[in-house]
Amino acid sequence: MAFAIKAAIGDARAKTFAFTAQKTMYGGKHIAAGDTIFLFASETDGGSGLIARGVVTSAEPVARKRGVARQTPRVSVTIKRTARVKRSLGRDDLKPFKDWNDGQPVTELNFKFYRQSTNKIVGISDETAAFLKRFF
Repeated sequence: MAFAIKAAIGDARAKTFAFTAQKTMYGGKHIAAGDTIFLFASETDGGSGLIARGVVTSAEPVARKRGVARQTPRVSVTIKRTARVKRSLGRDDLKPFKDWNDGQPVTELNFKFYRQSTNKIVGISDETAAFLKRFF
């Protein structure tokens, strides 16, 4: 399984990225070292969408807080960049794809990233990973 992260990214040209206590959804909590991950710079934090592909070098789950009944699993990850994007893909490109049952990779990304527009790590299908690889 491949993964994607949407987060505030200060330096899109960095060779390594570290994210602490990131929210996970849609299988994102299963991320592990060696996994492929696609990095999206969050537009709500001044980013431009898809910026890079990388490999996870470390992934550590964050302990849940005591006394809080419902908590989204969180994980801290370090990522080594393996490629920079050649073609842009951002929120404006994905926004028109709202038929949640059409099975398209762009719809999967729109649903997982922008239906609830918080920054997060998500698991993505093999088809969506293959689609994203075309941007590099």
